[in-house]
Amino acid sequence: MTKKIVFVDVDGTLVTDDGLVPASAKTAIIKARNNGHQVYLCTGRSKPELYDSILSIGFDGIIGAGGGYIEVDDEIVYHKKVANEDVVHMVDFFHEKNLDFYLESNGGLFASENLEAHLDSLVYGDVENDPIAREKKANNPHPFMTSLTYGETNLYRTDVNKACFLENKNVPFEEIKNEFSGKFEVLHCTVPIFGDDSGELMVPDIHKATAIEFLLAHIGAEKNTTIGIGDGMNDAEMLTYCETGIAMGNAKEELKLLADEVTKSVEEDGLYASFLKHGLL
Repeated sequence: MTKKIVFVDVDGTLVTDDGLVPASAKTAIIKARNNGHQVYLCTGRSKPELYDSILSIGFDGIIGAGGGYIEVDDEIVYHKKVANEDVVHMVDFFHEKNLDFYLESNGGLFASENLEAHLDSLVYGDVENDPIAREKKANNPHPFMTSLTYGETNLYRTDVNKACFLENKNVPFEEIKNEFSGKFEVLHCTVPIFGDDSGELMVPDIHKATAIEFLLAHIGAEKNTTIGIGDGMNDAEMLTYCETGIAMGNAKEELKLLADEVTKSVEEDGLYASFLKHGLL
C-alpha cells in the first residue's frame, strides 16, 4: 500500500472549540504513523501555541504560522518572519485605532495593553462582576489565555511570525485590509470568537500550500501521496493543493465547496473517520 503524507489542521480539526483533542483523533494519528504513514501538523498557530497535549501525540513535523514556519523531525527547515519596519507599522496602526492584538513569535505570544480584559470577556464572561466567570478564570483557565505574555512594554519585536487582531466595531475589516494591502496577507475572521471584523496579518505570498510544497521537496516526496484535512478558510490552499482535500463537518460552507470530500465534525470523530476511510488505520 502506498504510504500517505497527511497534513492536519489544529483548531476545529484536531482540537475542539474547548481546546480538547478527542481520544479518537489521538488514536488515529498514532495508528497511522505506526502503519508507516507520515502525519504533520499544518496550522495557523505558532510554536508556543502547540501545547504538550497536542505535541505529545507525536508528529513527523510541523507547519506553523500559516506556512511561515516548517519543522521536520525537530529540525527547523524554514522560517519566514515579518520585516522589522512592517512590525512597527502594524503596532502603531493597532494602537492608533484602539485595536487589541497579539504578536506571535517562536519565543512566545505577546499581548497588547488591553488584550487580557478583552479576551476575558470573550472566553470567561464578566470577570469583574460575575463570580462564576471569575471562578472559571481562576480554576479552569483556557490554555491559550495562559500562553500569552501580558505587560510587555516593547512590542516592536524582531521575531514576529504574524499578528492577530480582535474586532473593534468602529474599525471595519476592510479598512484594516486596505491599510496593509501589499504589505501583508490579511486574513478575515480566522478565530470567529474574536469578532466579524477580526483577522490576522501574515507574511505575504505564504500559506499552507506553499509550505507543503517546500516540505515535500525537502523530504523528497510526491504530491500524489498527500491528504489535507481542515475546517477554516486558511485551509483553502491546503485542501486544493493536496491530492485529497478533506473538509471537516464543522467547516465553513465555502471550504466544503472546495474540498474533495467532507467528513464528520471534530466532535463526531471526523478525523478518525477520514483516516479510516483512506486506509491509514
